[in-house]
Amino acid sequence: MRIGIDYTPAALQGAGIGRFTRGLVDALVDLLHENDQIALLYPRGDAPFARQTWPDQVQVRRLPLPDRYQTILWHRLRLPLPADLFTGPLDIFHAPNFLLPPVRRAKRLVTIHDLAFLVTPQYAYPGLQRFLTQTVPRAIAAADHILADSAASKQDALRFFNLRPEQITVIGAGVEPRFTRLKPEHLRETQQKLGLHWPFVLSLSTLEPRKNFDGLIRAFVEARKRANFPHHLVIAGGKGWLYENIFAEIRRADAGDYVHWLGRVADDHLPALYNLADLFAFPSHYEGFGIPVLEAMACGTPVLCTDTSSLPEVAGDAAHLIPTGDHAALVAALADLLSDEAARAELARRGPAQAAHFTWQAAAARLHAVYQQVLG
Repeated sequence: MRIGIDYTPAALQGAGIGRFTRGLVDALVDLLHENDQIALLYPRGDAPFARQTWPDQVQVRRLPLPDRYQTILWHRLRLPLPADLFTGPLDIFHAPNFLLPPVRRAKRLVTIHDLAFLVTPQYAYPGLQRFLTQTVPRAIAAADHILADSAASKQDALRFFNLRPEQITVIGAGVEPRFTRLKPEHLRETQQKLGLHWPFVLSLSTLEPRKNFDGLIRAFVEARKRANFPHHLVIAGGKGWLYENIFAEIRRADAGDYVHWLGRVADDHLPALYNLADLFAFPSHYEGFGIPVLEAMACGTPVLCTDTSSLPEVAGDAAHLIPTGDHAALVAALADLLSDEAARAELARRGPAQAAHFTWQAAAARLHAVYQQVLG
């Protein structure tokens, strides 16, 4: 089986779909049969997150243009320059990031991570929403099979598009083994580097309205006044879009002494960062999967999250779930959990067992089975 994969998000994006694609491809490579071959395709230019060494069954192919211009060529101008012109003949071409480029002869698969641009359009960046509204339906119509991260994302796709359940397979996601409980001596470097010298609540994601960081800050300020706990709030993640309200909320609440933004934290420090936190808070309005929740649970960090979309699927009974958009419930949960060490300890105990249900190896095995099924 000759498999082509658009490796662009893995090569260019540190978080989100980049992390998803790297985890899945790395596990898929380990499952290859003797006659399987993979061609990984991504644009010319800097590729800071691309893996550098691969086994002989994997070839890397670079596109002639940088990502921005390749996207314009394929998805705005819709020029019929097929991906397999660069990879060589393929049996399967898999696009793991919503957008399906032209392909000559191979069976085509596309991964739909979420439909936030349709389900929660009020939180989307307008230009990106318009772009995805045009391109995702085209990709779904052109695909021979569709992949989803979660049952919730599959249900959203069935609701918004004229699809049958058998056209979509849920393959899930996983968590890397490095996300685990760490001994105190393995935490000190990260603690010193990031200046984390007080107990804290962690929230981690790209800064964008859908993640509800401004709501978390308001709730944290209220809960801190109510329960008088010593914890700070630490937010980690790069700037996405429409994030100005987050910093405005910190200023409005005069909370700069105990609400901190770290920016994007290097991957090497993430396991220790989760381990250092007394609580991981993730009050998102909508998620296609929610890998940070999984990583926090794997590290034995108690999790507080909303009951929206895929999060109950991922969290099971190992997190404290609150209704989406319920500010009072978020305030109460923060106050209660940060005042109740036993409740946090119970969530910490349940987390690793729940996270163990999700592995990249299992997701890759499901993906490889779909490849075989599509080829008949």
